[in-house]
Amino acid sequence: MKTIKAVFILGIAFLLNGISAYAQPEINSVTVYITATKTTNIIFPQAIVSVDRGSRYVLAQKAKGVENILQVKAARDSFPETNLSVITADGRLSSFVVNYSRQPETLTISISDNTAKNGITFSEANYNKAEVTRYAKAALNAKVNGSVARDKTAGIRFLVRSFFIHNDVIYCRLEIGNRSNIGYDIGQLRFFIRDQQKANRTATQEIEVAPVLAENASDAIKANTTQSIVFALPKFTIPDKKYLAIQLMEKNGGRHLEVHIKNRKLVRARLLP
Repeated sequence: MKTIKAVFILGIAFLLNGISAYAQPEINSVTVYITATKTTNIIFPQAIVSVDRGSRYVLAQKAKGVENILQVKAARDSFPETNLSVITADGRLSSFVVNYSRQPETLTISISDNTAKNGITFSEANYNKAEVTRYAKAALNAKVNGSVARDKTAGIRFLVRSFFIHNDVIYCRLEIGNRSNIGYDIGQLRFFIRDQQKANRTATQEIEVAPVLAENASDAIKANTTQSIVFALPKFTIPDKKYLAIQLMEKNGGRHLEVHIKNRKLVRARLLP
């Protein structure tokens, strides 16, 4: 009798475990091979909002002007197997196992829209473009003293002048000064929330903050001129042990600049009337 009872209990345990395993959706990993001399493009069905690299030997960035293509490259030859996680705007998590190959068989990978979703969801916000434009102009013309953060190199000066806020939109006023005799062509100007680096940490996470609008934007800063630009960003704050990185990269050049903002500076954003 005891033996029958034990078998019965064991059977129930296996059944419950089976139900539990079935209830948890499995996210399959796709294997990707990358190299240091060629770029692998991963095409997603939705815009990319977050990229987490398992190793610093994996370089990843969104294709310029495109929200749903991730460009991946190796930072060195023959690195150990690692992983890459990407979250898109529809709340979908895509997981990749990344390996090195001197000659990858394919350089373009398309992610199907049938991939299993995880439980992450993103709220949709509708912005009144005319209103955002009006307040971006107000932020551009507001009187500002000093700066929040700055960086400079080779005659280029990059400043965050101030943050403003109105109706759940943050307005970031930037200033780019070219004090050299060579024009500066803007290749990228992007916003990321990043983990603070630690010596014993190899996995880093980047969450890109996509601007809603850019006021007075330009793709080039002429020699010996200065230009102010205001970016309208969806409302956000910066979690502990993270920072906001604003990255300015020169097109076909090496004058790259980056400023870092901590949450205590962001929450001091000035209220636009």
